[in-house]
Amino acid sequence: MFLDRVSAMGQALVIGVGRSGIAAAKLLQRLGWDVVLGDRQDNETLRTLQQTLAGEGVTVKLGHQPSIEADQPDLIVASPGVPWDIPFLKEARQRQIETIGEMELAWQNLQTIPWVAITGTNGKTTTTALVEAIFKAAGLDAPACGNIGNAACELAMRSEKPDWAIAEVSSYQSESSATLQPQIGIWTTFTPDHLARHYTIENYYNIKASLLKRSRRQILNANDPYLRSKASEWPNAHWTTVNGADDLPCEPSKGVFIQDAWVKAFGELIMPISLLKMVGDHNLQNLLVAIAAARLAGIEKGAIAEAIATFPGVPHRLEHICRYQDIDFINDSKATNYDAAEVGLIAVDAPAILIAGGDPKEGDASQWIAKIKTKAIKVLLIGAAAEQFSQMLQENNYTQYEILETMDQAIARSVELIPELKPKVVLLSPACASFDQYNSFEERGNHFRELCHNLQP
Repeated sequence: MFLDRVSAMGQALVIGVGRSGIAAAKLLQRLGWDVVLGDRQDNETLRTLQQTLAGEGVTVKLGHQPSIEADQPDLIVASPGVPWDIPFLKEARQRQIETIGEMELAWQNLQTIPWVAITGTNGKTTTTALVEAIFKAAGLDAPACGNIGNAACELAMRSEKPDWAIAEVSSYQSESSATLQPQIGIWTTFTPDHLARHYTIENYYNIKASLLKRSRRQILNANDPYLRSKASEWPNAHWTTVNGADDLPCEPSKGVFIQDAWVKAFGELIMPISLLKMVGDHNLQNLLVAIAAARLAGIEKGAIAEAIATFPGVPHRLEHICRYQDIDFINDSKATNYDAAEVGLIAVDAPAILIAGGDPKEGDASQWIAKIKTKAIKVLLIGAAAEQFSQMLQENNYTQYEILETMDQAIARSVELIPELKPKVVLLSPACASFDQYNSFEERGNHFRELCHNLQP
């Protein structure tokens, strides 16, 4: 194990010049390793960063193709976006070269404090932000890390360690963090996603399940059909449901549920659901798992109620941007798969003009399309998925769509359609990744926000 041989420093190779990779490189350098930070990309922005990091003693190699013979690493740290099964990493593991993810590196240097780890196909970011807000309201230093907030290694470099780490953990991070043992593990939802990387739904499930099995306390969402079907595998878990105590697959004393418009957790009334300002049943589910974590951590219900009453939601997830010509423009750029986009449609008022498309993913689109047929008065298709989505809609007897290619065109067209269609909402909920036209879903959502604000007089 890495910590067992921490005194025998050597050559460390960190793959990926993003926030996580940079944090990992700086932490390793602080621990005494000779660090090379490599990235296959090479552009002007990265070259500027290369010079900055060189001044801090970190060697950055751009246009880098990792090689065990050339790099001779004693330790390899992969950023979250690096596939765990690329030939280089597989060869390294076969040669028994220590190979871990950035979050695993953080854990091995920050396991003296308790962690809350949140995983799931959808709902991770909102739940992570909710848990962070509740712990903060209780007076705890409990920053979010992982896919939201800090890189995990940034927390490990703090001179004063936080009270808790609240980690959003993707399947990518889970599979590369073999020893991560959270105090509390949360599983929000489970539907097919990232199958191009994980190949089968069973493999995807097992990667996420491994994190929960290493967690000392486990919280699962009973409103998710797939997770509920696996209830027998989780005999000691705490379960949550929006449908009352009778819907729990565990004893009510171990569950968190909604009864008569109140949240009840482990036998105690906590707060009325009216305190939550975010729309949608999915956010009630996120609320329940967050409250379960807070109560397991010993946080009083007053702090919980205070945090929930003032929680604004998270950027890019059903984020209200503006009201223009009495129409709400809503940014749901984080809906990068069919299930998340279906949730977005469920949450808004009909009729809606939907902007969808981008870099398409594998998955079952049937429920998303069914919801389009009941909620969307027009679908404006953009990006690489536009032709594919138009064919899917046509095959399902939905013809109220237009192909517009770019976000700029979609916003302009939605404004043109307002007098004719009289929608209540213009919703960006792409059901796609962003990488055909943007570097991230955040960049896509920020572009949507900018275009919407430009509509204002």
